[in-house]
Amino acid sequence: MQIANSYDYQSNPATKDTPWIRRIFITIAVLFMVIMLVFPLLAVFYEAFKGGWELYLASLVEPEALQAIKLTLITAAIVLPINMVMGVAIAWLVTRYHFKGKQLVTTLLDLPFSVSPVVAGLMFVLLFGLNSTIGGWLEGMGIQIIYAVPGIVLATLFVTFPFVARELIPLMQTQGDSEEQAALTLGATGWQTFWHVTLPNIKWALLYGLILTNARAMGEFGAVSVVSGHIRGETNTMPLLVEIAYNDYNFTAAFALSSLLAALALVTLLVQQVMTKLQDRKFAKSERLVSAPELPVSANATIPNRAE
Repeated sequence: MQIANSYDYQSNPATKDTPWIRRIFITIAVLFMVIMLVFPLLAVFYEAFKGGWELYLASLVEPEALQAIKLTLITAAIVLPINMVMGVAIAWLVTRYHFKGKQLVTTLLDLPFSVSPVVAGLMFVLLFGLNSTIGGWLEGMGIQIIYAVPGIVLATLFVTFPFVARELIPLMQTQGDSEEQAALTLGATGWQTFWHVTLPNIKWALLYGLILTNARAMGEFGAVSVVSGHIRGETNTMPLLVEIAYNDYNFTAAFALSSLLAALALVTLLVQQVMTKLQDRKFAKSERLVSAPELPVSANATIPNRAE
C-alpha cells in the first residue's frame, strides 16, 4: 500500500529551487555515490577478474570456497522463514493489541540496530559457551552451539530479525484493522481473515523485509566471526573466508568471493526494484479505476429487448 504525495515541492513558486541550486545538489549527490559506491564496487570486480575467468572460477570451486558458499546459503535458508513468521507475529502483536509493555517490545525490536554485531556474538558465546551453565548442559547432551552451525544461525537471527517487523509495522498501522473486522463480522475465521485479507495487504512489505533480511544474512561478518571459531572447511561463511583469504595473500580468492557477494547484493537490489515497479504499476492502475468518471445514463435511453 502506498500513500500518494499530494504536495509537489518544486511546483510551488514559493518553495521551488533555482536551477543552479538543483544542479549543485544533484552533482554533489551523484559524485558522493560514485566515489563511495560505484568506484569501490568496480574495483572489486576488476580485481576479481584481473587474472582471467579460469582463475576466477578456480577460486570459487575450491573446497573451502564451496563449503563457505554452502554454509552461507544454508544459514540464509534457515533464517528467512523464521524471520518471516516471527516478523509477521511481532508486527501483528504491536499493531493489533494494546497491552502493558508494548513500548518496551517496540524498543527491544531496535536492539540489534543499536548493539554492535561483535557484542551480539560475544553475548551468545557467554550464554552458550562451554564455560556457561547452558552451554555445558547442551554439550553434555551432545549439542554444540558455539563454534558450530547452530551458533552461526543464532547470531544471524539476532542481527536480522527486526527487518521484516520494521517493514510491516508502519504499513499495518496505516491500514488499520477495518478490513479484518469486516471479514470477521461476515463469518470468516481468524486464519481465513489472515490468508485472504491481511496477507494480500502486507505482501509487498513482507517481501521487502525478506529481501533485506536475506542481504544482511549473507553479508553478516561481526557476530558470525565471534561465534564461528573460523574452523576451515566447517564454520567459515563467505564474508569470513574473504578475510582469511586476504590475510593469506590469496587476493584472487578474496576478491572472487567478494565479487560473488556483491553480485548477490546487486541481484537483491534488482529484485527489489522490479517489485517496486510492479507495486507502483498496480497502485497507478487502482488509482485510475477509482478516479475514472462514471458514464452518464440518459433519461431517454431505451433498454434493449433481450428477446430480439
